[in-house]
Amino acid sequence: MKYVGAHVSASGGVENAPLNAAAIGARAFALFTKNQRQWQAKPLTTKSIDAFRANLEQSGIRPGHVLPHDSYLINLGHPEPEALAKSRAAFLDEMRRCGQLGLKLLNFHPGAHLGKIDEEACLARIAESVNLALEQTEGVTAVIENTAGQGTVLGWRFEHLAAIIDRVEDKSRVGVCLDTAHTFGAGYDLRTAAACAETFSEFDAVVGFRYLRGMHLNDSKAALGSRVDRHHSLGKGLIGLEAFRTIMRDPRFEEIPLVLETIDETLWPEEIRMLYGMQSGQGGE
Repeated sequence: MKYVGAHVSASGGVENAPLNAAAIGARAFALFTKNQRQWQAKPLTTKSIDAFRANLEQSGIRPGHVLPHDSYLINLGHPEPEALAKSRAAFLDEMRRCGQLGLKLLNFHPGAHLGKIDEEACLARIAESVNLALEQTEGVTAVIENTAGQGTVLGWRFEHLAAIIDRVEDKSRVGVCLDTAHTFGAGYDLRTAAACAETFSEFDAVVGFRYLRGMHLNDSKAALGSRVDRHHSLGKGLIGLEAFRTIMRDPRFEEIPLVLETIDETLWPEEIRMLYGMQSGQGGE
């Protein structure tokens, strides 16, 4: 079964996110458990935690189909010790917040070397950061999101993801989230069923579908191989609808959260309906 949703607002408290997801017909969702553009956040209150769990149950969405996203400030491969320590502390806090909410996954961008260390050293640093967080938490899987590769950000090659996973000690608690716009921007074609087959075959060979824990379903304003991260609404970008039709009909993408981060949230209910229609050949024609 497929579980489609969107990255919904947690404004007013994390407990509102499940209600916002249910309101758009979602069976999965993403959220920020704290302000994604600030280092510090107040601890989650017992009241907020209890309300989140109750609203999640009421929404009919399972904890395993929620894909929280960590702060944009965090860089687990930072070349400078002080900034790296700050990122690691913030990431650990995010992992613990997920645990408090009863969630199983935490999605994160791998990190950037900022031109100060080489790629190998940065990838090793990211994996060490993940290991440190896993050692101090239980039950939450660290989910590496592939990137478009802007600037010095790593994670845009499947080989980068594999290199991080290879160094993570507890492989039962590491996974990958594939973002279609990032994948396309990084140079992996998705515009036709044949292109999807080739790209996903390469992903399976290099990383392995056993590590796929979620997806972000986004069309792209940026060109193939541009190394630019610019999302678009489904069917309005340079990827087109065939990629999403292929994903919705492929059993390898079942039982994981499939999350929209498209640019017009007013279209999310329509996009969710369209994606489900694609399974039976009724959507996106």
